[in-house]
Amino acid sequence: MDLLLEKIDCNDSEEVMDYLMEKYGQDILFLAFSYVKNNEVAQDLTQEIFIKCFRALHTYKGASSVKTWIWRIAINHCKDYLKSWHYRNVMVSNNHWENSRTSNESVETVVIHKEEDEMLSRAVLQLPVNYREVLYLYYFENHSLKELEVILKVNINTIKTRLRKAKQLLKKVLEEIDDGR
Repeated sequence: MDLLLEKIDCNDSEEVMDYLMEKYGQDILFLAFSYVKNNEVAQDLTQEIFIKCFRALHTYKGASSVKTWIWRIAINHCKDYLKSWHYRNVMVSNNHWENSRTSNESVETVVIHKEEDEMLSRAVLQLPVNYREVLYLYYFENHSLKELEVILKVNINTIKTRLRKAKQLLKKVLEEIDDGR
């Protein structure tokens, strides 16, 4: 169990959820965005994910880390959303990452990083979901291959194959974007 989670009153569901939202909220928001490519929908999904976590808190038995448990719920919820009638039949558009930079970076550096981040984000978002999720979880969230096996419920060799294929596809997409400049 999470060390800080042990220090709070686990019988107080609200206190536990406050802690979990504070600790994992931004990560879950980025994860949801990586699936739906829309900031407002990602925010709604993040709220729904934490509501699910709150309702299922009593089912957490400590077999995996709290983070793995939340990520599994989040991934399943995002995939369910992508299969839903609403997603397939209602078109919503607003594609942007929100980037935060420290104030000590020069304007030029911020602009260059922002452009590179946006290009990388666009390229990653063009990949199929199964490649997008392994890239995001492995490189952006720094999960190990073993953790990905638990989170995604996929064999570790499949994860390695997806990572290799995702990098190849990402390289191809980035080259196409660069050629289009």
